[in-house]
Amino acid sequence: MSKTILATCYAVNPYKGSEDGMGWNFVNQIARFNKVIAITRENNQPAIEKFMKENPNEVYQNITFLYFDLPYWMRFWKKGGRGAMLYYYMWQRGIVSFIKKQVVNYDIVHNVNFHNDWTPSFLYKLEKPMVWGPIGHHPIIPAQYLKPYSIKYLVIDRATWLVKQLFWNLSFALKKTVKKADHILCMNTGVSAILNLKNTFSIQPSVATEDFFEGVLTKKEGFNIISVGRFVPLKGFDLTLHSFIKFIYSLSPTDRENCKLTLVGTGPEKEFYQKIIIENKVEHYVEIIEWIDRKELMKLYEKAAVFLFPSHEGAGMVVAEAMSFGLPVICLNNEGPGEFINTSCGFAVPQLDYNNTVSELKEALQKLYFDKELLYNLSLGARKQFEEKFTWDSRGEYLNKIYKTL
Repeated sequence: MSKTILATCYAVNPYKGSEDGMGWNFVNQIARFNKVIAITRENNQPAIEKFMKENPNEVYQNITFLYFDLPYWMRFWKKGGRGAMLYYYMWQRGIVSFIKKQVVNYDIVHNVNFHNDWTPSFLYKLEKPMVWGPIGHHPIIPAQYLKPYSIKYLVIDRATWLVKQLFWNLSFALKKTVKKADHILCMNTGVSAILNLKNTFSIQPSVATEDFFEGVLTKKEGFNIISVGRFVPLKGFDLTLHSFIKFIYSLSPTDRENCKLTLVGTGPEKEFYQKIIIENKVEHYVEIIEWIDRKELMKLYEKAAVFLFPSHEGAGMVVAEAMSFGLPVICLNNEGPGEFINTSCGFAVPQLDYNNTVSELKEALQKLYFDKELLYNLSLGARKQFEEKFTWDSRGEYLNKIYKTL
């Protein structure tokens, strides 16, 4: 017996990735098994309607979109990402009265995104069974990993952490949200610890992706390493570069010619990374590609052998994409990708002092380069991990199980 889920999705855009793309996919996955009334921002309407017209699908019969925004005088100051968190908070407060004015019936409410665990949801005021999440946070970046950068990044990171702590410890609305939620989807173990959750939660990666891989996994000829993301300290590209440089110089000149590192992205630290490449004379082995078409990115994944991603974030959409192509992942053993990368699909190296972290990442690259059987087995393991935990269909089936219990 299907139910009707009222889902609030601040960001929904089928043409975008990250938060917007996840919002779209969550709505579609809910609709595979249940009716869904999805409420999102008015500025998402043109993209949603255009995509649905161009890509007809039977699942749309189960979806009703409603569009809500606060009056202009309450949002004129918001420009792009600037002020997004404050506006989201206000949007969440305003949405309750908007829902009450609609002539709709529903069984369960689900606050789908933003995906942070320090901003309350006010859907509990609707007095229906409530699902919250997936939610989480970027853990604090260990100080040793910010030393290569401007001091401003340390200040911003610690100031942001302080704001989160104020919400976690002092927000009455947040405590009410936690208390009233019937099920909380946590993107990592850090969420349950911070919010002191008891029995009403489960831990699942927040990220998932479509399956673009076609064919059979084979042993790779060269040793192409890829990393994808914005060029900011959070993503750890300095660790990527320094570990690759150590790795390349540990090889014979002949072996070096088999290896290449491709960084896909851009951002404020691009010049810094280019400087590292030039100073260490590895221009021949490192390629930087600015953001490219998604289909072209998939081709790069297909050619690669390893995904090197020592990021400090709490999730990482690109990890799911890489694993879909059977790429073993080398990451940090943290509350982000480290929680879902095990010895069957990659290496989660310990967070040590800076130089030792670089050495551990380098050694992981060496193991994969010199042991082709290990590389192939971890490739098969990465694909299996993707199929079990990172497909959108698996996410939809998991959601449906939760809804059935409420």
